[in-house]
Amino acid sequence: QVQLVESGGGEVQPGGSLRLSCAASGPPFSRYGMGWFRQAPGKEREFVAAISYSAGIYYADSVKGRCAISRDNAKNTVYLQMNSLKPEDTAVYYCAAQYGDNWSPRRDYRYWGQGTQVTVAS
Repeated sequence: QVQLVESGGGEVQPGGSLRLSCAASGPPFSRYGMGWFRQAPGKEREFVAAISYSAGIYYADSVKGRCAISRDNAKNTVYLQMNSLKPEDTAVYYCAAQYGDNWSPRRDYRYWGQGTQVTVAS
């Protein structure tokens, strides 16, 4: 069983930055692909970024150039650095995990965290 706990959310002004963290517990973290999703009020959950256990990286077009995903296998943690934040980035951000590399990084995850709120407003 994999458990995921997000942290690092909060309030920031437009143009500001945040770094989200997702701490994982359970079976070997290094064997899992990891993803970030977000859900804004009244909208469906959408893909943000993903990183495979072999360090392949994927981004949504909406955040490309402003966000960076990384992982520290020794700490069982995945990060999402977000820069140049916009009001439309406001959402609950979720961490997700899927075993192995044979998956669609934009869609297929078995394990999910509870989410952390990001609010971008002046």
